[in-house]
Amino acid sequence: MAHLSKNLIGKSALLLVLSGEDANDSYLNTLEQLQWQCCVGKVGSMESHKVVAAIETAAKKNQLIKPEVYRESHALYHAILEAMEGVTRGQIQLGSVQRTVGLRFSIIKGNPYDGMEEGQWIAVALYGTIGAPIKGLEHEVVGLGINHI
Repeated sequence: MAHLSKNLIGKSALLLVLSGEDANDSYLNTLEQLQWQCCVGKVGSMESHKVVAAIETAAKKNQLIKPEVYRESHALYHAILEAMEGVTRGQIQLGSVQRTVGLRFSIIKGNPYDGMEEGQWIAVALYGTIGAPIKGLEHEVVGLGINHI
């Protein structure tokens, strides 16, 4: 039976998104040594579907998922929704309830288990602000979603 290794994909995604532009090469090399793929980006919107689209586009552009393989897109979609639930406190609504987000995101794809038979997993971490669409009336938020591929 494969056990979760000491290399935690969710923790790694959170560390990556929280470090932002300060992510150092040694940390990125560690992810590479684990044979994990990653990317980071930014998105701001009053529409949740635009947040989802930005993250999906980054994953495809950085070749973390193959668009023609449904299970990869499906796993990413569910990881994004889980992360968005954290950001929006369980109600994935933005503009319709007069709130907007400004987020950084990270995506990591890899196997966090000791056994290769557990396959690939994908983690999406979000960090930024949410609030009324008035500058200065926002507060910090964080979300994490993890799904198997």
